[in-house]
Amino acid sequence: MSKSTVIGLVKYGLGIGLLVWVVASNWHIPSPDGEELGLAGVWDRPLHWHWYFLGLAVALVSIVLTFIRWYVLVRAQDLPFTLSSALRLGIIGNYMSTVLPGSVGGDIIKAAFIAREQSRRAVAIATVIVDRIVGLCALFWLVTLLGGLFWVSGVLPQIAATPRAATILETIILGAAALSAGSIAFWVFLGFLSGDRAERIAARLERLPKVGPSLAELWRASDMYRNRAGSVGLALCISLVSHLGFVMVFICSSWTVNARVNTPSFLAHFLIVPVGATIQAGFPSPGGVGGGEVAFGELYALLAVTDPAGTAAGNREIKKRFESAGVLASLAKRTIDWIIALIGYIVYLGMKSRLPAVAAKRPVAVTAEPEFSGSASASSRTET
Repeated sequence: MSKSTVIGLVKYGLGIGLLVWVVASNWHIPSPDGEELGLAGVWDRPLHWHWYFLGLAVALVSIVLTFIRWYVLVRAQDLPFTLSSALRLGIIGNYMSTVLPGSVGGDIIKAAFIAREQSRRAVAIATVIVDRIVGLCALFWLVTLLGGLFWVSGVLPQIAATPRAATILETIILGAAALSAGSIAFWVFLGFLSGDRAERIAARLERLPKVGPSLAELWRASDMYRNRAGSVGLALCISLVSHLGFVMVFICSSWTVNARVNTPSFLAHFLIVPVGATIQAGFPSPGGVGGGEVAFGELYALLAVTDPAGTAAGNREIKKRFESAGVLASLAKRTIDWIIALIGYIVYLGMKSRLPAVAAKRPVAVTAEPEFSGSASASSRTET
């Protein structure tokens, strides 16, 4: 058995094991009046399916927006690429992200497929990296913009419900603001560099042990867009809209199974869902399974509306109810992810069946793979 196979099995085992543990720990939570408040009682409570189907519809629109975002970034490099190709590769990438360990599994598939279809392969692969960077930056910006608005307007204490929750949300906002400021500083710094100096920085990064090659690749990919500010800005706006949609999907999922009971406020979700989504994306299991459930359970518990005059045991029970609601909401959201991935895979198979005929009519000449250039304008000259 190869090393990669063992690592893959470990990641699957980690995700499944963690999911089993978090479900078991939130399975049975009785209330004083005998009502089951844990996951075991979900089928005894009314499920609000209209919220679920609304979430499914919003999720479909939001995921398509991410494919359009990538299309914008690819076309910014003047690569021959159609919107249908972006949808086709985006669909299979989303499916692979759902079933492969880690969140970048789908990106690897997209990068491999687009490189196979383009003559400027290194440039094509870089668009996938930049697409991921833009999507991540948009998460920070979303929390910063909305959190700042809530804070300045004085709404934040009402959203938080308790002083402790307000402190947690303020910390989240400040952290997101620092990351957003860092992303702005990076792009400004990049804009002042010459192509030669940018390449020298990449060469220095490449010499760093272990992480050097990856850092150099990220640097070169970002450098390609130094003169494409309009396209990057458009991609960022598209990403903000899609992330708003994904937050709404989680809210709809939560309201489907929790009926707004034992959940944070509506507006608080716009601050905590991006945090949970980031943790889930970074967890090394298929679709972040297990890690996402733990993250959202803890985030819900952190914002639990406890009673200052209550007993410690009573407040622990309240937090456990909120944690269970967060886990249940994450599981409901995950079923939406699985449904969309399955539908997308079926659509992809239909689109793939038509590719040979299209390829026969429009052959693509592939030259030797070029190296990353020091700037976007230099990379454009490698196109055949």
